Amino acid sequence: MWSCGGRRRRRLLGGLFLLLLAAVVLRRFNLSDILPLGLRGRSRGLQAEDSKFLLEGKPFRIFSGSVHYFRVPREYWKDRLMKMKACGLNTLTTYVPWNLHETERGKFDFSGNLDLQTFIRTAEEVGLWVILRPGPYICSEWDLGGLPSWLLRDPKMQLRTTYKGFMDAVYQYFDHLIPEVVHLQFKKGGPIIAMQVENEYGSYAEDEHYMTLIEEALVKRKVVELLMTSDNKDGLSYGSVEGALATINFQKMDPDIFLSLDKIQQGMPKMVMEYWTGWFDSWGGPHHIFDAEEMVQTVEEIIRAGASLNLYMFHGGTNFGFLNGAVHFEQYKPTISSYDYDAVLTESGDYTSKYLKLRQLFTKIMGTTEPLPPLVLNKASYGAILMEQYISLWDVLPSLGKPIKSEHPINMENLPVNDGNGQAFGYTLYEVVIPGGGTLHSQGHIRDRAQVFVNTLYIGSLDYTTQELSIPNGQGYRQLQLLVENCGRVNYGPKLNDQRKGIIGDIFLNNTSLRNFKIYSLEMKPSFIESLQSSSLWSAVPDSAVGPAFFRGTLQVQHMPEDTFLKPEGWEKGVVFVNRRNLGRYWEIGPQETLYLPGTWLQQGPNEIIIFEERVAGRFIRSMDLPFLGRIQFVS
Repeated sequence: MWSCGGRRRRRLLGGLFLLLLAAVVLRRFNLSDILPLGLRGRSRGLQAEDSKFLLEGKPFRIFSGSVHYFRVPREYWKDRLMKMKACGLNTLTTYVPWNLHETERGKFDFSGNLDLQTFIRTAEEVGLWVILRPGPYICSEWDLGGLPSWLLRDPKMQLRTTYKGFMDAVYQYFDHLIPEVVHLQFKKGGPIIAMQVENEYGSYAEDEHYMTLIEEALVKRKVVELLMTSDNKDGLSYGSVEGALATINFQKMDPDIFLSLDKIQQGMPKMVMEYWTGWFDSWGGPHHIFDAEEMVQTVEEIIRAGASLNLYMFHGGTNFGFLNGAVHFEQYKPTISSYDYDAVLTESGDYTSKYLKLRQLFTKIMGTTEPLPPLVLNKASYGAILMEQYISLWDVLPSLGKPIKSEHPINMENLPVNDGNGQAFGYTLYEVVIPGGGTLHSQGHIRDRAQVFVNTLYIGSLDYTTQELSIPNGQGYRQLQLLVENCGRVNYGPKLNDQRKGIIGDIFLNNTSLRNFKIYSLEMKPSFIESLQSSSLWSAVPDSAVGPAFFRGTLQVQHMPEDTFLKPEGWEKGVVFVNRRNLGRYWEIGPQETLYLPGTWLQQGPNEIIIFEERVAGRFIRSMDLPFLGRIQFVS
């Protein structure tokens, strides 16, 4: 019976093939019109013609959302992208952070949470096209806009220009990055329909030839899809490049907003590469909220104007570790660890009113029924976790090995560590002998914030605004210690070349420059935390425990681990590590009060929590099932 049925099916299929072939020969219709897009010959890709986009010759509107794989645990990639598809979007947009893929010059990593190919394939599996924004600069409220800090070891470095030292590094990076994705382009059978040339160069515009070289570098490495640029309204003319479609970024609709695009590319399709669904937060400021009704209304206006758009962000995620960026205009402001952004999905991937309203809008526009959104992941409250053990930073120093000795202070990036790549993140401790007391003056050379000690006794702090400190008199020679934190490199604006951290020049005591330093690198990588775990120096937490010190406790998980949020109640400023993973910074000045802990980073049973506290230590850290991101301020 099966044999007979199989023969009938083969005869029917054979007959259908002959009919189709005859019709094609007679030019009755185009074979590509009846085949699924994935099976057609892909020769044209995404085109910008006659004020509209065409995808393989068919009219196409880009409804996109931004999700950054490096801000989301790999185990949650598919969940976030399925939620995007269920919202009614058809395209994923993502940046690529150079400083994660090449942490040390010449050593590249595309594994684990940096497996870009898998992220793109996951989008394809879910049913999303992809717009890739490979940089080299990405901004993104990310440390140095995604550029690796080892570039700054060159004292003559000119970032984002045709300076040879920079371009040679870019070319080497592209030589490794582009082969990872070139076969995933639409014309090669993959989901990538466009790539962006650099990012927001019009607001920087230091070199008129730079964008041309970046575009040529992509084309030379066999990028064949549509190229785009991205800028705000004022930067369009400076950031565009011949051969790439210019797109625009904004949050509030201006009646003339799209006229600025027409001025530089008449008759081309309109694309809002970044429609800002919310905003990021800085330490010491409020938590920004953008009204959902106003956001959806603007999205509808963009669509009615005939434009395509990308929601930045659809899901923000988290600046885990020390990777947050900063802004520095009138004053220096580091970005918080949460990148919730008041986006369409929350930091932990939950739905918001923005999501529900947008889903209704896109369903109405598309006239289709989208798949049901995935269930929300459960959140857990594991209660208060007691910090039971303690090691002072001063007791840890001998285990770090011999300090670096230098007559002058050395900035973090130029320290002889990490196989000659310098120190990228974290803290650096500078020790120097002083003969007496007086006025300590930083001359603006502390980057970004220093705790000051004399013989390990806390004296005060120095930063951009506080540059003088009184040092009490004492008998004999004493040790002056400066624990300097890199709070995050600027990611936007004209100060990119001025982002060396630590102590970047002479500091003075009573107008005499200090000399002969001992320097300890405290990058706090997973290997350092692992060595700390096995240390024999841990002791019970004393009643008067203060930082700088490490505190250890255990989070017990009885059942399947679930997402949670850690709140350091009674702590002043520091960093939290769970099972050697750096969740990010906390600071009592807010706005952020909780740190997101993904359940996928927990295990059933005991989970080790280590807190590095700079100054005032609490005794507990509390696990909660809700985030607290601080005092709200509506974006106006």
